[in-house]
Amino acid sequence: MSIQVNHITKIYGTQKAVNNISFSVNKGEIVGFLGPNGAGKSTTMKMLTGYLAPDAGSLQVCGLDVSTNLIAIKKKIGYLPEANPLYFDMYVKEYLAFIGGVHNISNLKFEIDNAIQLTGLTLESKKKIGQLSKGYKQRVGLAAALIHSPEVLILDEPTSGLDPNQIVEIRNVIKAQGAHKTVLFSSHILQEVEAICDRVIIINKGVIVADDVLHNLTGQKLSNIITVELQEQVHFDIFAELKFKQLSSNKWAFTTTNAEATRKQLMEIVLHNGLNIVSLNNDSSTNLEDVFRNLTAKK
Repeated sequence: MSIQVNHITKIYGTQKAVNNISFSVNKGEIVGFLGPNGAGKSTTMKMLTGYLAPDAGSLQVCGLDVSTNLIAIKKKIGYLPEANPLYFDMYVKEYLAFIGGVHNISNLKFEIDNAIQLTGLTLESKKKIGQLSKGYKQRVGLAAALIHSPEVLILDEPTSGLDPNQIVEIRNVIKAQGAHKTVLFSSHILQEVEAICDRVIIINKGVIVADDVLHNLTGQKLSNIITVELQEQVHFDIFAELKFKQLSSNKWAFTTTNAEATRKQLMEIVLHNGLNIVSLNNDSSTNLEDVFRNLTAKK
């Protein structure tokens, strides 16, 4: 296992930010680490990279214990934190040379040029970091995470601040890196996770609520949406026994976990009130957003 998390807990005051979670990630896997704000994602990533110590449990990276082999582990990890720490008065190449020097990279010029090319910084490479847009600052952080050719990439919101074209470019970089590295990354852009990942871990209130391959998660039939369009305009009272949303004056959407029973009930209402159906559609598809909302929505 490239990443092994064993029953880790982190407590801030009376709050368990991370509550006894365990998971592992293999080499060649790109795993999306998802959760609402405050769920414990960034705290877990900071513990994996040694910036925070867990209050209980243990973590291993590439077979090394984080608590006893921190320097060796930092050589194996490329980390882009949520708050990207950059020196704005440095030029892009100057900053990457500084980071490369910290890692004692031998062929430094080659690695700087390679990181710049990979992250699409060529045209901006002679500028000061403070002159760059937020999206290009994010690219500099990603280049710094890649410059020492780490075995493990831990990326906290790597596409934050990027425009749609830039997101596609960075997505391709992450996918290419995932072919021979271990990648754990968080994102609030669920479409990006669906495009990049084969597996997803979802954390909520410090507890893992899902850990499975994407296709298994989205294959769950969480609920059906039945959409009905009527010829007539009706008052919502006639649908009082059903869970519904009015889409227009004569179009309604009904959420149900038992589509057959709900369709039968709808037909009874329509017949009883002498109404006429223009269309009736049943959508039972599930995407990652459906799964995420179902597992993390406040009850």
